[in-house]
Amino acid sequence: MTRFLVFVLLAAMTALGTQISSTPVPADQAPSVTFNKDVLPILQNNCQTCHRPSGIAPMSLLTYESARPWAKAIKAAVVSKQMPPWFADPHYGEFRNAPKLTEPDIHTLAAWVDSGAREGNPADKPAAIHWADGWRIKPDVVVSMREPFDVPAKGAGEIQSFMIANPFKEDTWVTSIEIRPGDPSVVHHVIVQIPEAIPRQTSVSTASVTVCADCRDDAALKKVEADFAVKSVAVDNLPRQGGSSYSDQLAKRRERMTGLGAFTTMEAVYAPGSPPLDFRFSKSAKLIPAGRPIRLEVHYTPNGKQTTDRTVVGFTLAKAPAQRRFIIMAPEHLVDSRKPIRAGAANWETKGELTFNQDAELVWFMPHMHLRGKDMTFQLIYPDGRKETVLSAKFNFHWQLGYEVENPIKVTKGTRMVVTAHHDNSANNPSNPAPDQVAFWGEMTSQEMMLPWFGVVVDRAAQPDKIASYRPGDFDGTVPRPPIAGPRPGVPVAQPAILRQTK
Repeated sequence: MTRFLVFVLLAAMTALGTQISSTPVPADQAPSVTFNKDVLPILQNNCQTCHRPSGIAPMSLLTYESARPWAKAIKAAVVSKQMPPWFADPHYGEFRNAPKLTEPDIHTLAAWVDSGAREGNPADKPAAIHWADGWRIKPDVVVSMREPFDVPAKGAGEIQSFMIANPFKEDTWVTSIEIRPGDPSVVHHVIVQIPEAIPRQTSVSTASVTVCADCRDDAALKKVEADFAVKSVAVDNLPRQGGSSYSDQLAKRRERMTGLGAFTTMEAVYAPGSPPLDFRFSKSAKLIPAGRPIRLEVHYTPNGKQTTDRTVVGFTLAKAPAQRRFIIMAPEHLVDSRKPIRAGAANWETKGELTFNQDAELVWFMPHMHLRGKDMTFQLIYPDGRKETVLSAKFNFHWQLGYEVENPIKVTKGTRMVVTAHHDNSANNPSNPAPDQVAFWGEMTSQEMMLPWFGVVVDRAAQPDKIASYRPGDFDGTVPRPPIAGPRPGVPVAQPAILRQTK
């Protein structure tokens, strides 16, 4: 992430080299623009969430001393609209977390640089923002991996499963969750789950829905952890013809981990550049049940340097039980993962569809792909036939943003969601690790994914597995297929979906 952002800033400076010195500065503005009076408030409102010590950005912008060396890079990044990062097409949807950097703000930053990047009067400085030890939320409860995990310098990335003692003595409503990797440079993603059940062969009690009696016994947690441990399959070992496809492996793995076939249960997710999940904006909360461990699925990607990681998770607690429940829907099989992306394809299209089985409110989206990911679009088709595109966003692997809907989108029972994504497997994609090779679907960063994660708010009594169901296949009407309903343990859920090359 650090190397990528520095590259972006340098590239922006190169591209705008002439503009940096030639942008006109309003005569009545240039002499008076200073860091303390004009620039610092803009940085506080738009940049310091990431640009601070312990933040995900490579440099701090908290003070004049830390920001001044980056003055030209700051101007280049904001003039080119590369910072703050935001990829949603403004023609579709309104999002409360969209950057608020206005054109006047951009002109002010440019004028500051062009007039000498002066500090100004210390008395003009606004009060500093207090960041809670690097947290973007102010957590009430923090849990962490029991011990650091050694990440080797080389080798195939692996998905590791860590069980953490549940800190809650009773079912608890939380209003936000933040995941903080110990070493973000080697963490591809983190998923927080509360397992519904564990394999019968485990020696840990599975009476009722309780995974372990107290969930604080280290030996019991290690046994549960071993039962859920899953390693990724390197691309060279993926079957090309015949055998068990990645989709079959994924279906079996998801069933073993969560007991759900169609949807992966997720409490929170981290990917490079993603913000914390805050449920307060939708006047909802998430329920963390007592009596079950907290599971972290951490996907490590070695980067040439041996290191350790100890990921932590923070929670803010609701003051009272919530009436509305935030649920992350994570469909895993909207595309036929047995069909790879053709070598050299610059705009490979995949589509998938699901159907809502009850009324709900859509409040959050987070597209997830890998290095070839190009864009993803979410379209609703209402029961009356009306169509609405609710998000169309470019994709950047290094900034995997979540999009918080400004006004909740009400979907009624029978509404369909069509998700369309494009991948660039050509040499024109500078991030493509192997443009001359077919790209298989898989967990490795060098492989590909098409995961349309989204959040819904429903009544607190709603069952997550009943909210929606898959309708994969050729939904153009040529090969109609019925929906795949709810959780179906033991039944393969991967079905064909359209994959086509857009010319």
